[in-house]
Amino acid sequence: MRATLRWAHADLRAHRGEALFVVLASAGIIASLLLAGALLSYAANPWQRIFTQSRGAHVWIHTRSDADTAALARLTGVEGVAGPYRTGQATLESRGARARVELRATATRPESVARPLLTAGRWLDPASDGAGNGLGGVVLEASVARVLWAEPGDTVTVADAAGAARTLRVAGVAETADLRYRPGGQPGTGWVLPGTLDRADPGSPGVTAGLRLEDPADTDFTVQRAVTVLGADHVTQVAKWQQARAEAGGDDRLLGQLFAVFGLGALLCAALAASGAISARVRGQLRDISILKAIGFTPGQVVRGFLVQHLAFALLGVTLGTTAIALLGNRIPGRIGDAAGVWQELPGHTAVLLGVPGAAVLLIAAATGLAAWRAGRVPPVPVARMALPSAAPMTGLGRRALGLRVPPALVLGWRAAFPRRGRALVPVARLALPLLLITVALVAWSTVDRFGSRPAEMGLPAALTVRAEQPGSIPDRELDRALTAQPDVVAAHPGAEVAALAPGQTGTITLRGLGTASAPYPYTVVEGRAAEEPDEAVAGQGLLDLLDVGVGDWVRLTVQGRPQILHVVGRSIEPEGGGRVISTTLDTLRESDPALRPDFHLLELRPGADPRDVSSALAASSGGTLEIREIANPADRLAPARVVIAALIAVLALIGLIELLTLISTGVRDRGRDLLALKAIGLTPRQISSVIVTAAGLTALAAAAVGTAVGMVSGRWLVDAQGRSSGIGAGIAHPPPASLLVLVGAGAVLGAVAAATLPAARTARRRLADSLSETL
Repeated sequence: MRATLRWAHADLRAHRGEALFVVLASAGIIASLLLAGALLSYAANPWQRIFTQSRGAHVWIHTRSDADTAALARLTGVEGVAGPYRTGQATLESRGARARVELRATATRPESVARPLLTAGRWLDPASDGAGNGLGGVVLEASVARVLWAEPGDTVTVADAAGAARTLRVAGVAETADLRYRPGGQPGTGWVLPGTLDRADPGSPGVTAGLRLEDPADTDFTVQRAVTVLGADHVTQVAKWQQARAEAGGDDRLLGQLFAVFGLGALLCAALAASGAISARVRGQLRDISILKAIGFTPGQVVRGFLVQHLAFALLGVTLGTTAIALLGNRIPGRIGDAAGVWQELPGHTAVLLGVPGAAVLLIAAATGLAAWRAGRVPPVPVARMALPSAAPMTGLGRRALGLRVPPALVLGWRAAFPRRGRALVPVARLALPLLLITVALVAWSTVDRFGSRPAEMGLPAALTVRAEQPGSIPDRELDRALTAQPDVVAAHPGAEVAALAPGQTGTITLRGLGTASAPYPYTVVEGRAAEEPDEAVAGQGLLDLLDVGVGDWVRLTVQGRPQILHVVGRSIEPEGGGRVISTTLDTLRESDPALRPDFHLLELRPGADPRDVSSALAASSGGTLEIREIANPADRLAPARVVIAALIAVLALIGLIELLTLISTGVRDRGRDLLALKAIGLTPRQISSVIVTAAGLTALAAAAVGTAVGMVSGRWLVDAQGRSSGIGAGIAHPPPASLLVLVGAGAVLGAVAAATLPAARTARRRLADSLSETL
């Protein structure tokens, strides 16, 4: 063992540059993987991120104004209290949209517990938000601001205590980990100054307090004690953090599954790149291994020496990368630094911080063990390798190309890049793997972008939902004329939704009637066809899975005690409700209920029309008798995916660069004897450099072609599989533009050419010699 350690130490001193490259490559790969993990945690679980950043409350208790809420701070296990806030209920209106909001009287500075996180605008200022002709300023929670189309600087209308319409100026928009706004259910949240609340609701009948607990597991027990202390007759509502997390959980399911696949792929690429660098270093020391065996080293000693040496390199690189991210990650500018800072406080941070480097070390150890085993089998006589041909003989096609005066650098570069079929596949496959994952990431990016740019192709042909403030107050024909009179409205489709019992009466599903036989609703049908005849319907993937039926089957539903038999003729993309929706025409629903009237209208707008402008125009023309809402688009909650995908592409590009440098250095060393022979027969240094650069460029070109082709197929399959599992349905995957794929391939080739330029120049300047060191 002593001899093995002495040789490892001597080898390290003799090859410091190679050792430094292996350590820095390992450190860079681990740092990139940890940053990718931080971004995944930051974007894939937005509720947990907001809860951690804002020091969210585990319990929100709503009481009457005469409750002794000061006693809540004295409860055992309570770490901090948000509020108590005086609260009042109000209905805010903007651009025809209405939302019920709980206004909370707050101080000029947010509290430390359940602190609203501003995403736009500013916090309340008494100088500008506490006086004026209107009621003052308000900071809106993000979900209710989205419903009202409200941004900082906009005004929203609210009725004061006397019934007069007043305005509030939106000072900012904030995120919280509380329950989100739900139309017809949970009200939204708005923060105002105490004077503003007094003018809007002088009685202020409610008080709200948030409790942050030392141990979240004690939530139920703390709620019981709080209700006992306050008195059950004083408590009007209790909301727990589990409810808010469950409501927000559906938003991150698709992101979480997609990012998990990317993370595993990036880890595999990183392990292959690091192991490739180690294997290349082992192969570069064949002469030293032969000498060691000639002086008496056994194969076991050689294997142990390489294992000890390279595991030490891997551990040192992993330690450097992990320490750098743990200490300096939050100082990186931009979103990446924010993610690294928040990630350290998120649950599961320690597991990722230890698990990713641990998995990488295990994979590197396995690859090092294989390379060391091969090193143990190296023969002690180096001349034996001289008898082996270093490359395949020149093919007839190559000889004809040289006879046709094709540049020798191109012909010889092709021969160097693809010497034998088996040897050529390995470097191409290793370099193609990062490019494959980059292409998959671009497919995911393009799909997310498609939801925002062309929602009609992704199951969202309509942009607005319109309901009469008082059902039945406006005749159907008059409402249709009023809606279609707007120049930006292409069509107004009447609709109704009813609850239906599934076959066997084991659950309730949504039966929706949209459009009429003469003016059908333009569903996005990806399998089968649209409903054209009576009793025909289309269904989402979630409903087909729930009922275990397929396109072409008949289903029997029960609606208000009456049977409804429908023929499923197509599968449509359904972004909402987990796809558990079956849709037919309004005429079909009226066959079993002739008195059925439309509950709402879905407005299809012309391309380029702004839904906000259309909503404002409808609100003005109807005199406030219509309730208008924008249809939710999954692209809104998938927006963080763009940042993470961009970061993953950067990580994969770094891994690909390390793999490329390893392949170039290995190729130059393995073909050293051939290059000397080329110089001996008269090739100039420039031509020799061109051979090396051409070989690297052709290898990258082949890897780019394979990676993008397989990545396109894999990306579409992966995105469609995620859509199928979420209930949206397959058929949502959209390929990136061909120009972008060409740009990726061109970038890989240019990167290979640039990376090979310096090694090629150094190799071309070597003196003509045919020594033992050049041929081993």
